[in-house]
Amino acid sequence: MNRFKVAAIAATAALAAGVATMLLNPGPAAAHGALLTPGSRTYLCYVDGKSSTGEIKPTNGACQNAAAVGGTQPFYDWFGVLRSDGAGRTRGFIPDGALCSGGFTKYAGFDAPRSDWPLTHLTSGANHNWRYSNWAAHPGWFYLYVTKDGYNPNQALTWADMEEQPFLSVDHPPMSGPAPDGYYYWSGNLPVKTGRHVIYSVWKRSDSTETFYGCSDVVFDGGTGQVTGINNPLPSQSPAPSVSPSSAGSPSPSVSPSRSASPSPSVSPSRSASPAPSSPAPSTPTGACTATYAVTNSWSNGFQGEVTVRNPGTAQLNGWTVKATFANGQTVSQSWNSTYTQSGAVATFKNVSWNAAIPGGGSTSFGFLGAHTGTNNAPTLTCTSP
Repeated sequence: MNRFKVAAIAATAALAAGVATMLLNPGPAAAHGALLTPGSRTYLCYVDGKSSTGEIKPTNGACQNAAAVGGTQPFYDWFGVLRSDGAGRTRGFIPDGALCSGGFTKYAGFDAPRSDWPLTHLTSGANHNWRYSNWAAHPGWFYLYVTKDGYNPNQALTWADMEEQPFLSVDHPPMSGPAPDGYYYWSGNLPVKTGRHVIYSVWKRSDSTETFYGCSDVVFDGGTGQVTGINNPLPSQSPAPSVSPSSAGSPSPSVSPSRSASPSPSVSPSRSASPAPSSPAPSTPTGACTATYAVTNSWSNGFQGEVTVRNPGTAQLNGWTVKATFANGQTVSQSWNSTYTQSGAVATFKNVSWNAAIPGGGSTSFGFLGAHTGTNNAPTLTCTSP
């Protein structure tokens, strides 16, 4: 056997071994996100199927069926149910019977009409802390739909089964932590329903036409988020910051029922001022405050910024103003938890009613969207209080 033939055989063997390793332990694909609370079918089946070796071995019957239909790669890619040409479209775009896969053949096993999908137990009409994975973060809008009364999980899910309007929508919500463990978060009431239902999530990116879809199986039986039908416990998650404006005295929740599928005006959730620490902070002159800046997301010629306003003193601050001076022509297009104006390079952000008061040692945050044409350097910040 000549040396070239020997080399070819060796190369073939190495390739086969590499492919076998990939099939046994495929790594996560570069995809984007799914609903975590209540968990989507793909996410909860992934949790159910995880084994100590890294293989997917579902114990839930519906999840086992999904693996039999499409293999286990969709479980590893639980965050990838998307349509690159979605542009927020739902009815007339996603076919009946394929809502949970988004019409994406790879996830067809998750469309199966069954009553044994992993189930999240909830209370009808209760306020809920929603979380949506930011595996690959993108700015955008989130819309939540629910099935009509009388929904039958043993029949293929169609658009006729869904309420026509979303019961909740949110515009560019804040994020907590980076991928893969981070998430978008907001607070908003669950629909008023009884019994078994599907909550259908639609995430429409604002920087492209890419749109994500997902089904979360729920039962309104007085539960508080317990999940049944999975073999493994859910990963522990640190508490998200408060996003319910009612806790800070704002007039109404900032995420509310939507009346159309088009993007709603900016009404992103607010964060209430954090409580003072147990030990007294050093004395600081009345009216002093500080501000720190972070970029929480970026894309092509845009970015999402977040500013934390702190009261380092002991006396409560009642109102604050942050001026951000940009050195590279950045422009602000939208803000939440603040009002803003911009003149030239200087953007001026002021508190809104529900986050004006910051107790001694406490803090609050606001966010904004901006655009740039060159280097996106951090602005210089100044913070003043009456």
